[in-house]
Amino acid sequence: MATRDFYDVLGVGRNATDDEIKKAYRSLARQHHPDVREDKSAAEQRFKEINEAYAVLSDRRKREQYDRFGHVAAGNGFSDFGGFSGGFGGGFGDIFDMFFNEPRTSNAQRRAGPARGSDLRYDLEISLEEAFAGATREITFQHLASCATCKGSGAEPGTLIVRCDHCNGTGSVRHVRQTPFGHFATQSTCQACMGAGQRPQTPCRVCHGHGRREASRTLNVRIPAGVDNGSRIRIAGSGEAGEHGGSAGDLYVYLGIRPHPQFRRDGADTFTDVAASFPQAALGSDISVPSLEGDLPLTLTPGTQSGTSYRLRGHGMPHVRGSHRGDHVVTVYVAVPTKLTRRQRELLEEYARAGGDHVEEKSFFDRVKEAFRPD
Repeated sequence: MATRDFYDVLGVGRNATDDEIKKAYRSLARQHHPDVREDKSAAEQRFKEINEAYAVLSDRRKREQYDRFGHVAAGNGFSDFGGFSGGFGGGFGDIFDMFFNEPRTSNAQRRAGPARGSDLRYDLEISLEEAFAGATREITFQHLASCATCKGSGAEPGTLIVRCDHCNGTGSVRHVRQTPFGHFATQSTCQACMGAGQRPQTPCRVCHGHGRREASRTLNVRIPAGVDNGSRIRIAGSGEAGEHGGSAGDLYVYLGIRPHPQFRRDGADTFTDVAASFPQAALGSDISVPSLEGDLPLTLTPGTQSGTSYRLRGHGMPHVRGSHRGDHVVTVYVAVPTKLTRRQRELLEEYARAGGDHVEEKSFFDRVKEAFRPD
């Protein structure tokens, strides 16, 4: 039984949420699982400590009792229990029954059965074009797969699965300690068989009796058109292999979309900016504007002001569910030329004077230099 503070074991604060506790447990369990560590003995002890901490902190009632009373174990002192003293009836009363109100279960009920494999997460970055049109991407990831040599049994082919001699086939181990206040009994999962009640007579030489081993897997992931940042694709049965014949977990692919240099997105609508010349904006014109499906025609109305937006309906992102599409919003900005030919300047000056605008007159030397400058 763990003697360190359970919150310290999982690396979370005492005010951690259930989701934070679960996330910390999964991360630590994967990191310290005996199947993936070279030092099996140390990994098993650390894995046991992590499981014990999670078993209490993930249960609301147990966590409340733990926060009130601390560790229920000989050597940690019983002063945490408000000066509780006295023996336990019959000498074998389980203190967990008293404080957690958990009914005792038979050894057969405590024995671990088939366990479903863990779910896996894979983060995949895609382009906005892939999100618009849909795509198929190949991914490769590491996971715990069923051992091909022993078919997940953990036993060397041709050998038997026998009853665990450490727990006598019960899947759990009971410890009774004598304290100044009476007998204290605890019951924990047998670490020799991990609660299965049976062990390989001869462990598989490939997976060392675990029934699973780390392997690489490659899958093709179909990305539907219209997905957004944070979209999740579930691939059933592609997570980690189960234990003792349990089903495999699922693989969840989380999508992230790279920023695009030209287009922006808000839900199903897409946005872009285009430049138009002053004559095009003032007189009106038919121009071509870019979109994720290619260039689209756009008619500028006469007198278009800089910053005016046009909405091209049905030319935005498709919806993942349904046939509707968002809109493509084009914002037009009037481009001001930085260099003018002599003729262009004359025409603009004439336009300005016709409208009553003041035009800055050039000096004699500016006109001379302009006369010798090629158009």
